[in-house]
Amino acid sequence: MSGTNDQTGFPDLDQPDRTVPRNLRQTGDPGIEMLVSTRVRKSPFFHKSFNEEGAWRATVYNRIYHPRGLVEPEDGGAMAEYEALTEAVTLWDVAVERQIRVKGPDAEALTDYVITRDATGIEPMHGKYVILCNEDGGILNDPVLLRVAEDEFWFSISDSTLMQWLQGVNVGMEFDVEIDEIDVAPMQIQGPRSEDVMIDVVGESVSDIPYYGLMEAEINGCNVLVSQTGFSGEKGFEIYVRGATENAEAVWDPVLETVKDHGGRQIAPGHHRRIAAGILSWGQDMDHETSPFQVNLGYQVPDDKEGDYIGKEALERQRERIENGEYPFAYKLMGLKFAGEPVRDYAPDFWLVSDPDTEELCGYLTSPWYNPDLETNIGLGFVPAETLQEATDTPLDDRIYNEDLDLEFRVHLPDEYAEEAGEPVFATVAEVPFKESVNPSAREQAKLGARREAEANED
Repeated sequence: MSGTNDQTGFPDLDQPDRTVPRNLRQTGDPGIEMLVSTRVRKSPFFHKSFNEEGAWRATVYNRIYHPRGLVEPEDGGAMAEYEALTEAVTLWDVAVERQIRVKGPDAEALTDYVITRDATGIEPMHGKYVILCNEDGGILNDPVLLRVAEDEFWFSISDSTLMQWLQGVNVGMEFDVEIDEIDVAPMQIQGPRSEDVMIDVVGESVSDIPYYGLMEAEINGCNVLVSQTGFSGEKGFEIYVRGATENAEAVWDPVLETVKDHGGRQIAPGHHRRIAAGILSWGQDMDHETSPFQVNLGYQVPDDKEGDYIGKEALERQRERIENGEYPFAYKLMGLKFAGEPVRDYAPDFWLVSDPDTEELCGYLTSPWYNPDLETNIGLGFVPAETLQEATDTPLDDRIYNEDLDLEFRVHLPDEYAEEAGEPVFATVAEVPFKESVNPSAREQAKLGARREAEANED
């Protein structure tokens, strides 16, 4: 492969945006075994997912075992799970989304200080997708933030430690709050029949919950919090089980039974569908060395937030440079459609991207998968910002994701997916999201509004 060091096997691809480069060596899946030990926590749903429902593989997420495969490969594997998600209804074990609570008289003030969006505008019993950044503007976490009371917020976190960060921020700041992890475990009910399941489980009032709205409920005698949220792009809800150590299985059983009654099943979190929806995964698509302006999250940095927050100065400098046509990063995450055999499972490596003219390595994929609705492989990946800018007059802000650019790359797939062993496949930059969500994000809503306005002007 052009650009790979023959002695070390590591690609010769400069990563100037990072202090710790991604490991881009293409090593594949060596078939190692997951060690189960007391060093990693078993969630309250562990027995149900693995011992009863037969989850056959796992990863570790927030230091908790996370089921990542329920349907065996010989029975259709992850693509059979995709079918259940998009055509029926599914239950996900997402207890790995630890709940970090900020509670007290200054809960709103501290929360507003650590997130980029405006926490003061979140009403009790509502939530919002947010990001937290460090002083350099790097993304530390992208949780769903729930305001369960005037003086209480829950951070439903992605895969990075957040509690210690919040506690550390408050050292010397002396906000009058308690910051701790609470005994709450979420599960997700996702798919077109999810509302029917929820009506059977908690009653018809669940239909009145707005997107990112919350509702207190009771299931099998156990107190739960319900939200209309999810990680799939499909219609969906989350059930947060209070006192989960004691109550998790009592809630799980009737919910799973109802899911099955509606033709569904438990599956692993639907990364195939979230990629199509343009939903990002912390650790794959972004991390603490990634700016929101690199990964389609510029809308998370408002230009009218009055309050100060961590990273504000750095992010405002970055935005100013972008607006002046001086994109401050070497790479930008974009959507790609690419050829090859259908990618029907998780990629074990960051597959490399090259320039079709020079054949030099120039980027890498973070999240690839085959989409049966689009009948093509799709993926998110970092490509050179300079190449993007040469292909369009659009500034390299979030608007760039609304375009199908006339821009080609090559993707270096493992031989099992390549059209010809050892040869890269054709790829083209594509609009993100690849497939619209049932509940569009704030960025998608703005995009749809702009599109409708343009169509009206044409008429």
